[in-house]
Amino acid sequence: MTSIELHPPVGPLDAVVSVPGSKSVANRALVCAMLSKESSRISGIPSGDDARVVLNVIRNSGRSIQILNDEVVIGETSVLKFPGIVDAVLAGTSSRFLTAVASLFETTTIIDGEAALRGRPMADLHDALDALGAEVTHLGEVGHLPVSVSRGSLSGGEIHIAGNVSSQFISALMLIGPMLEEGLVVHVDGPLVSRSYVEMTAHVMRSFGVTVNVEDSTISILHGPYGGREYLIEPDYSSAAFPLVAAAVREGRVVIPGLATSSLQGDAQILPILQKMGLSCDVDGADVVVTREVTTPVQPLVMDMSDCSDLVPAVAVACCMAAGESVLSGIGFIRNKESDRLGDLANELNRAGGTVTVEEDGLRIVGPCAWIPVTFDSHHDHRMAMALSLLTLCTAGMKVADPEVVTKSWPNYFSDMAPILGDKDMDN
Repeated sequence: MTSIELHPPVGPLDAVVSVPGSKSVANRALVCAMLSKESSRISGIPSGDDARVVLNVIRNSGRSIQILNDEVVIGETSVLKFPGIVDAVLAGTSSRFLTAVASLFETTTIIDGEAALRGRPMADLHDALDALGAEVTHLGEVGHLPVSVSRGSLSGGEIHIAGNVSSQFISALMLIGPMLEEGLVVHVDGPLVSRSYVEMTAHVMRSFGVTVNVEDSTISILHGPYGGREYLIEPDYSSAAFPLVAAAVREGRVVIPGLATSSLQGDAQILPILQKMGLSCDVDGADVVVTREVTTPVQPLVMDMSDCSDLVPAVAVACCMAAGESVLSGIGFIRNKESDRLGDLANELNRAGGTVTVEEDGLRIVGPCAWIPVTFDSHHDHRMAMALSLLTLCTAGMKVADPEVVTKSWPNYFSDMAPILGDKDMDN
C-alpha cells in the first residue's frame, strides 16, 4: 500500500492555504439543479469524488453539461431522465442522495460503489423509501449497497425516520420532496444529530425555488418544481479545519482566503472551538486568520459536537496538544462514517503516543502527548488521513498510508497544504 512521508518546514507556521468549495453545499445544489428542467450555472464546485459522482449522473442522463474549471453549466431539458447504473465509488453522501433521486423514476436504477461504501449502513433510507411506496431491492447485504431502485407507487405523504442515525438520510428525503405529488412531511423521531446539515439542505432547496419548513421534529416540503439559477458554492469549513488546526499543533499563523464569506455550514464552529482552545481567530476582509504564539498554551476542550461531527478528527488532534483532559461528546453516530471515527481514530492516535479513550458517545483525550513516528492507517477515510497528517508537525518520520483517499473531498490536499506540511515523499 502506498504511503506518504511529509517534511514540514521548521519554525512557526506562516501559511496561506486555499480550500475547495463545500462538498456538502455542492452535493445539494447539484441535485437541485439536476431535478430542475431549467438551466443552472453553479460555480465553486470542488473536484472531489462526491461532486464528480453527481456530475457523472447528470451527464449519463443525457443532459447537456459544460464544465470549465470549477464552474458547471447544466442545460435545460423537457424530460428528466436517470441512468440505469450509478457507480458512487466511495461517495457516501452522493450515494444516499442519488438513491432517493432514483426512486422518482419509473425506470430501474442500480446504485453501487466500492467495497468500503458497500460497508456503510443505508437501511434507514431504504426502509423510508420503501414505506413511501418506492421499490427498493437489495442486491447484496440487506441495508447496504448495491440496491436497485424504481418509483413503484411513490407519491409522497408522511414518513417517520430516526434522527440519531444520519442526517444524510433525512436530507435525501427532503431533496425529493418537492417532486412528489403529495409533497412530503418528515417526522424526526428522537434527537436530530447534525441539524445544521438539515438546515443547509433546506436553505439550498429554497434557493432553487421550492418551499421547505423545518421545525423541531417535523420537516414539511410542498410539491412544486425546482427552478434553475446561478449559484456560488462557498468555501468548505470542513476542509479549512485541517490547516486551521495546524496552528494548535505548532505555533504560528494560518490564513484561509475567502472563508469569511461562508455562512451555511455547521462546521464554521471550528472558529469558536479554536478560540475556546486559546487560539486567536480574526477576519481580515473575506479572509480568516488563525494565530497562536509559542507562549500561548492550547487549552483542553469539553464539547457536544453532534452538530459539527465532521470536525471531530481535526479537533481530536488539537485536543492531543492541550494540557489536560478533553471530552468530545454527542458523536456516537460517527462510528458509521467512512471509518469508525471513534474507534479507528483513537487506535491510530494511541499507536503514535496519544492517550485517547473511546466512550459510548464520544472521545476522552488526555494531553499533551509524547509522539513517536508511525505509519498511520487512514482506514479509507479522507478526514482521517488529513487529520493524522497534521501530526507530521510533531515528529519526523510520521507517514500516512493510502493518502489517495483525500480525493473524496480535497484531491490536491497534500499539494495545497505544502506551506504547512512541506515536501512529500511517496513510498509504494
